[in-house]
Amino acid sequence: MFKIQTLNNISVSGLERLPRERFEIASEISNPDAILVRSADMHKLEIPASVKAIGRAGAGTNNIPVALMSKRGVPVFNAPGANANAVKELVLASMFLAARNIPQSLDFVKKLDGDDKAMHEAVEAGKKKFVGFELPGRTLGVIGLGAIGVKVANAALELGMTVYGYDPAMTVQNAWQLNSGVRQALSVDDLVSKSQFISVHVPLLDATRGLINAERIKLMKKQGVILNFARDAIVDEAAVIEALNAGHLHAYACDFPSNALKGHPKVIATPHLGASTGEAEDNCAVMVADQIREFLELGTIRNSVNFPEAQMPLLPGKTRLCIVNENVPNMVGQISTALAKRQLNIADLLNKSRGDLAYTIVDLDQAVPADAAQEIAAIPGVLATRVIAAR
Repeated sequence: MFKIQTLNNISVSGLERLPRERFEIASEISNPDAILVRSADMHKLEIPASVKAIGRAGAGTNNIPVALMSKRGVPVFNAPGANANAVKELVLASMFLAARNIPQSLDFVKKLDGDDKAMHEAVEAGKKKFVGFELPGRTLGVIGLGAIGVKVANAALELGMTVYGYDPAMTVQNAWQLNSGVRQALSVDDLVSKSQFISVHVPLLDATRGLINAERIKLMKKQGVILNFARDAIVDEAAVIEALNAGHLHAYACDFPSNALKGHPKVIATPHLGASTGEAEDNCAVMVADQIREFLELGTIRNSVNFPEAQMPLLPGKTRLCIVNENVPNMVGQISTALAKRQLNIADLLNKSRGDLAYTIVDLDQAVPADAAQEIAAIPGVLATRVIAAR
């Protein structure tokens, strides 16, 4: 039995992927093998030494102490792309809201009074203040072409917009999904200077904090629209407000309300609704539950933010040894030596690395004696070991 602790309400669709005959699931549980989380701040928690994996039912992992988990040899999984359609729809909706001045016009209607005749006259007199523009022919720049950015770029292209994209770290998988009509920008500055709409879809890192700042806003076409449904600090809020007040920007749409933004007539701020659909919550929970199950039962790693991808079929009758270690020379040699000393035959082996971490899967024809596992665990630089018994 594996013990799974949930720190938030996790979709039933995801929990059902963990069969009760092998998984015990509860919000309060001692010595959990894994933790499933959505928004709970784990930086403030004491994470038990028993935890072998953490799964975030969403894309961002800012609420998880990833660096600490790496030092403990614990993979952190997320669900990239599971909420991509939900975020894409909110970005598109915000583009329409901004282009047609819909929030301002709704506010105008709410404040109308008098009888129907008076309201009709006020509408006819006031509607000219809300004249907007259409999206076909306008230019959208998408910074970050991951699962969400690709969907936004493709959808905007289908609306008749000219679309530029920029992502120096774009994966081959996402490149296959991107419509060939999306044009390549040479840099962030190049993209910004060509765009009237800019949508950011990058993680919050030191390199992306304040990515859209005063200098880059000045490069935008006048009456531009910035869309931020990634992380608040990626856009310099003070610079945006200044540009809105000066008339250089037409609107700012984001998913991160603040006191500075609240009540500004040119700001469209939603209360962190990007992934707030039933479908997205189900998709995220299913994806991360599957990944946690695969890791606990098979030792394989898929969609970890701190570990390398590691997929290797586990054949019937084989014992699997999983080792997490610092990415230094001769680790595989020392592991192999410890096994060979005990006449343990290696049936298959996979070694992958990512940054300072390496992960090795060794499939053996025999069971692993306790002293062999202990010797490997004691090798300097080994962070964690685990034996998965043969079935």
